[in-house]
Amino acid sequence: MNLHEYQAKRILKKYGVPISPVYVASTKEEALSITEKLDEGSWVVKAQIHAGGRGKAGGVKLASSTQEVLTHVDSILGATLVTPQTGSKGKLVSIVSIEPVLVMQKELYFSFLLDRSSSRIMLVASQAGGMNIEEVAATMPDKIYTEYIDTFTGLPVFQIRRVLANLGLATFFTTQQLQKAIAFIQSLYQAFIAEDMSLLELNPLAVTDENELAIVDCKMQIDDNALFRHVETQNMQDPKEEDVSELEAQQHGLSFISLDGNIGCMVNGAGLAMGTLDTLSYFGGSPANFLDIGGNATEERVTEAIKLICNDTKVKCIFVNIFGGIVRCDMIAEGVINAIQRTGINLPVIVRLEGAKAQEAKELIEQSPFYNQIKMISDFAEAAKSAILVASKA
Repeated sequence: MNLHEYQAKRILKKYGVPISPVYVASTKEEALSITEKLDEGSWVVKAQIHAGGRGKAGGVKLASSTQEVLTHVDSILGATLVTPQTGSKGKLVSIVSIEPVLVMQKELYFSFLLDRSSSRIMLVASQAGGMNIEEVAATMPDKIYTEYIDTFTGLPVFQIRRVLANLGLATFFTTQQLQKAIAFIQSLYQAFIAEDMSLLELNPLAVTDENELAIVDCKMQIDDNALFRHVETQNMQDPKEEDVSELEAQQHGLSFISLDGNIGCMVNGAGLAMGTLDTLSYFGGSPANFLDIGGNATEERVTEAIKLICNDTKVKCIFVNIFGGIVRCDMIAEGVINAIQRTGINLPVIVRLEGAKAQEAKELIEQSPFYNQIKMISDFAEAAKSAILVASKA
């Protein structure tokens, strides 16, 4: 689950990470109430959306007076920001934050993230802060420094010292300032672990004019599978920032991610789902979604899954790829038939059902009134190719 910047900063503050005051407004009236409490000085107004590149899109503006703060709030609230991460439709700004401007000597990049290939946490840092980190990695790879953290032993001080040295701060800071920087990073790591984060990105992480580390911008992702441990964090979810279909899928216990293709996929098991997407792509197809109905799928869940797929107008064909182990193939077949009957969809459906009750599933489909609409193919590769061909002709 993604969080807004202001929410991420509030979470970090709980762990002793120094955070400048952050005020939040969703209306002009709230902004006016905030400015009445502010001292005259330099402030920054930021659009709160789940996307990077806000500054270049006009979503981050500096103000030298409280009146200018109100002017910027007025221009940003209700605006639609289009950034490289929002797509062409952009995102509507319904919340802004108001923060004091930090005087910075250096802009750094700093992040913790999960590296699934090594099953460890990565600490990634760079002196090229404030820039697109993917661009830095592609054009200046020598500017990226990485440390792998053993989750059993935690983040030792010697690793933090190595990071600070590679950021050019080991000799830049006094001994006392270095100790504060170490404590700062330790608090970040504590928050990362305790809150079950999958990503904590600070870009930029500032070195202030007082030679202290300070967070300017913050991006935070919480592992969805751990949200049951964080009720307070669950309540921070902003439905306006989420894909409507993905939210609906959550309500029915489905794992669903929208993609840009034209072949709707319904699969059981994350591994098979990824394999299905890879196979379609390998043969030149374009998946419209990742959809895992799970091992304990019910007929009702299958129906809801089909309805979710059909909500996407780009979908030209549905590819059902099920291996019957815990879930029975005949139950999947009944779910597909009932979904077509209930929704009235006329999309072609390619079905590959193997495993428990596969023969019974085939008989159910052959005897259904939708036999001409549903095509059963037992070979995985051939079924994928057929789905691609059907989608291309639709």
